Amino acid sequence: MTKDYLFEIGTEEMPAHVVSRSVKQLADRTRKFLKENGLKFKDIKTYSTPRRLTILVEDLAEKQKDIDKVKKGPAKKIAQDADGKWTKAAQGFARGQGMTPDDIYFQELKGTEYAYVHVKKEGKKASDILLGMSNIIKAMTFPTKMRWDSNDFEFVRPIHWLVSLFGSDVIPVKILDITAGRKTQGHRFLGDSVVLANADDYEDALKDQFVIVDADERKDMIVHQMNDLVKKNNWKIKPDKNLLEEVTNLVEYPTVFAGSFDKKYLKMPKEVLITSMKDNQRYFEVYDQDDNLINHFIAVRNGNKDYLDNVISGNEKVLVARLDDAQFFYDEDRKYPLSHFVDRLQNVSFHDKIGSMADKMKRARIIGDFLAKHWKLQDQVVKDFDRVSELYKFDLVTQMVGEFSELQGVMGMHYARLAGENEEVSVAIKEHYMPATSEGPLPETTVGSLLSVADKLDTIITFFGAGMIPTSSNDPYALRRNAYGIVRILLNQKWSLPFNEALPEMVDLLKGKTPAKLPKAGTQDEEIASFIRDRIKQYLQKNKFKYDIIDAVLASSQQDPIQILAAANVLQLHHDDDKFTPVVESLTRIDNILKKAKFKGQAKVDKSLFENNSENELYAGVENLQDVVDLADLYEGFVQLQPVIDQYFDTNMIMDKDEKIRNNRLAQLSNVSELADRLGDLSKLVIK
Repeated sequence: MTKDYLFEIGTEEMPAHVVSRSVKQLADRTRKFLKENGLKFKDIKTYSTPRRLTILVEDLAEKQKDIDKVKKGPAKKIAQDADGKWTKAAQGFARGQGMTPDDIYFQELKGTEYAYVHVKKEGKKASDILLGMSNIIKAMTFPTKMRWDSNDFEFVRPIHWLVSLFGSDVIPVKILDITAGRKTQGHRFLGDSVVLANADDYEDALKDQFVIVDADERKDMIVHQMNDLVKKNNWKIKPDKNLLEEVTNLVEYPTVFAGSFDKKYLKMPKEVLITSMKDNQRYFEVYDQDDNLINHFIAVRNGNKDYLDNVISGNEKVLVARLDDAQFFYDEDRKYPLSHFVDRLQNVSFHDKIGSMADKMKRARIIGDFLAKHWKLQDQVVKDFDRVSELYKFDLVTQMVGEFSELQGVMGMHYARLAGENEEVSVAIKEHYMPATSEGPLPETTVGSLLSVADKLDTIITFFGAGMIPTSSNDPYALRRNAYGIVRILLNQKWSLPFNEALPEMVDLLKGKTPAKLPKAGTQDEEIASFIRDRIKQYLQKNKFKYDIIDAVLASSQQDPIQILAAANVLQLHHDDDKFTPVVESLTRIDNILKKAKFKGQAKVDKSLFENNSENELYAGVENLQDVVDLADLYEGFVQLQPVIDQYFDTNMIMDKDEKIRNNRLAQLSNVSELADRLGDLSKLVIK
């Protein structure tokens, strides 16, 4: 027999961003708990609002399955000693079945007597097991927790009620002084409490009390109402999944409405208005059919349509107050030249162990100029970069960014335009923060990409130099995200940068030009290169490269993300080809011989020591590959060289007694190995 089991945790209003993940956590922990306790069920449905986390376990068995089976144990000669006493083996066997040695009997099997026990156990009732749901509540984790009253217990928000119904039966789960029953709460303002007769009554009963417990249904209601409103007014809105998810988890009974504000505010940059609406008030901005921002907004009320005009008026007043503040800041900032803000950066700390924002900009310029020269960028790009590096952090001390920190970079772009800076310089101020998240949009301009890489490299170099290196569990300054952003930009721009070579040069250029402590040569710069290399691994993993290919390309001496990705692409492309295995086996055989011989000499080959044509053929084949740049062509060259390598092994004794001949042949193989290293450590590949 089965019944549905309802479990609800009623709380004070939770932050919107924790609701979805918390109810999923509750379901996952319950699923594991039921499986560990041998209670079968069909599925677990989740319900959630700002005030409740709820699961409905469908078709939950009323008890564990009864056990009635015979278990075979050790042979009799192992179970008993010469005096017939039970050994530790017998005692452990019996204990493992929840029984004692007295329950053991012997039975012959294929001429040998073995110990057996007859295990017969009635399954526990689900009603008894489900009392353990209190332990699930205690085990739940949240970004932040609260205590209330004088209790030591912590939860995301204070718990006010619990519902625990197995069919129509109450399971009295208890937390603190709260014992679960059948009473739940309706909408805080529109509904009443509800006494549930049965677990299956939950959804409909609360709907009658203005609570839509199905988050997907609430979301659909919001989208449907928004679409009706937009269609009615000939407006457009742009999809924002994150904001939609947030407002869904802010309300229990959604009603969508529209408000407006004075057109005069549209003269400010649109990002200011959008931030005021979206980030501060959780409103959706509205556009006309030509994608121009207009003086309307759409919001979601937690309630019905009663007194909606008052709600609209109140929301409009709140928004206008925000826009008035923004207008004031905007007007005040525009009274000053950019140099006014740049000069103030000398007194703005980047970090107390590293220096000011002004110092950071100077370092970024040195790094960026080095990179621009390394990549042979156009003179105009360098000119624009040098200009933007003089001012790109200036908006941090503007009043607008002081109030709306989300607009850093964006306001810098707008203010730079108003000050007459060219478009490349202005846009780079915004783009140097990109990507803002690990998979966020990348800079689109060359100058913005260069500035972003230079700024992020400076951050990593100086924090490593100051000894503030991320640990496995702690990265407070987001250095991993910065490094991953660098990798993505380099790959997007197809900019080659071997970090093992470039980092020491950059650090050397910074010496004597910054108060910041710099990484030690040969130690910390190698740590930084390795740190960035780990982000290349992250990129390859996210782009679904085979694990053995990732291991192979990262085990090479290559440090350039462009070349590492190119090698991974080549190996991934040919991994399942018929010729792949013979090529890899031949090249791996060479590496094994070199390792065994501990060959560390210069790979200089003396042709006068050749004794047969196979040596000449291998030499010629290697010479043809020395100048090959494209790794796809290099791989194809190895495909052609593979039978030559095999013939070389068939014809020659590599470890010849003559030392000169032996070293010459090892040198030949070393040249092949050096070329193969451009593709990676092929011994790490899993081949068929």
